[in-house]
Amino acid sequence: MSLNEVQDVRTPDPATGLPRSPGESGWAALRPLLLRMHFYAGLLIAPLMFLAASTGLLYAGSWQAEKIVYAEQLTVAHVGARALPLSTQVAAAKAVTPEGKVTAIWPAPEASATTRVIMQSQGLAQGETLTVFVDPYTADVRGRLTTTGDALPLRAWLSKFHRNLQLGEFGRNYSELAASWLWVVSLGGLTLWIGRRRRRRAELVVPDRKATGRRRILSWHGAAGLWSAAGLVALSATGLTWSKYAGENIGQLQDSLGGATPAVSARLTPGTDAGGGEHAGHVMPDGTQMKTQMPATADIGIDRVVDAARAAGVTEYLQVTLPTPGKGYVVQEQDKQVPVHLDAVVIDPADGRTVDELRFADYPLLAKMTRLGTDLHMGRTFGLANQIALAALAIAVMLLLFWGYRMWWLRRPTKDRSLSFGRAHPRGAWRKVPVTMLLPLAAVTTVAGWFVPLLGISLAAFLMVDVLLGIAAGRRDATATPTA
Repeated sequence: MSLNEVQDVRTPDPATGLPRSPGESGWAALRPLLLRMHFYAGLLIAPLMFLAASTGLLYAGSWQAEKIVYAEQLTVAHVGARALPLSTQVAAAKAVTPEGKVTAIWPAPEASATTRVIMQSQGLAQGETLTVFVDPYTADVRGRLTTTGDALPLRAWLSKFHRNLQLGEFGRNYSELAASWLWVVSLGGLTLWIGRRRRRRAELVVPDRKATGRRRILSWHGAAGLWSAAGLVALSATGLTWSKYAGENIGQLQDSLGGATPAVSARLTPGTDAGGGEHAGHVMPDGTQMKTQMPATADIGIDRVVDAARAAGVTEYLQVTLPTPGKGYVVQEQDKQVPVHLDAVVIDPADGRTVDELRFADYPLLAKMTRLGTDLHMGRTFGLANQIALAALAIAVMLLLFWGYRMWWLRRPTKDRSLSFGRAHPRGAWRKVPVTMLLPLAAVTTVAGWFVPLLGISLAAFLMVDVLLGIAAGRRDATATPTA
């Protein structure tokens, strides 16, 4: 919302210079404090927010750009009548990349799509893999790309650029600081806009086209902020879930509330289950467990494994992770669009039996919400519509910041010919807030600052600078008074 508001025309308090009117409620005391907080937060954090919004806009468009740039690798030349066995496709990929070690296979999810064979290879950075794209009908290799998860090079680069400006761990602080303040600025501005006195109620939701100057800019700023506030708060909350400092606190809170995201156990040896529960191992008729780990040479093959997973109900957008000693094949769905398909099973490579399984329906509620929120933030959940909504929010943030800076510029003194900047709202606003409101507000601020560390640290720095500026201003006034 606004970096500053139109000057209140009510009678100012002679003690503080802040506006007041007889008989007003606590809102009249709280409003100046919100104005000053919103002004400084918007002014000082806005550059980081603009960076996050502009890089987020690029990332929102990367999904569609990826389909265009890498069309040759992602799609087949001609859709055939029947796909070749996966084992044949994997062999074709290994033939052109003998130095790679196959770790996973993504069978073609659509008739026109290629199969992805994921490999480990020397010379790749941490988290990167080599992906070979194979035509499922002819076994022709359509290309090879370095990938990060499911992201091809363009989207992987833009994702990292949005996350840390390609500056490593140091750069992550910028995005976390922007996300830490985004919800504060959005909710503070929303409160100021709703609590503002206006002649017509319609001015709350649509810009006042009859207004001029700074009032017109404020009208556009406030209405746009109202419409985008929910989305901006959601982006802030979901962005913080995988941030460095606040993300750790959120994860610990989620785990303590029983909302940790579950996972299947790929272990085959009885007694070493790491989360599979009663599904791990095979049970004999007498109730004892049978050893399921078989010699390394016993493997039914990837084609039978996929058939077994599909028979178990795991059918959409498959990812097959190859077994390592003592573990089975992990076959999991990766369709994160609504309706979500994220079921997973572990298949014994010796006989094709299901060792463990996990259904998305069995996820704890918090885990489901986290998964949904993360995918909404990344533009997955509703596909193109989701990506357009993210782009619209990013543009809204950039416009809100532009309008805010414009209003700040218009507040500057015009009589002085020297370079000057917009005036800040008066100090001492907190003195007007009743103790019954000030103490709970301070407690909530302290808790929020502890839970979101970069918010707390930067807020403390703002307050310290503001106190020092106030002391300096007081000394200047004291020096100037005798001369006057």
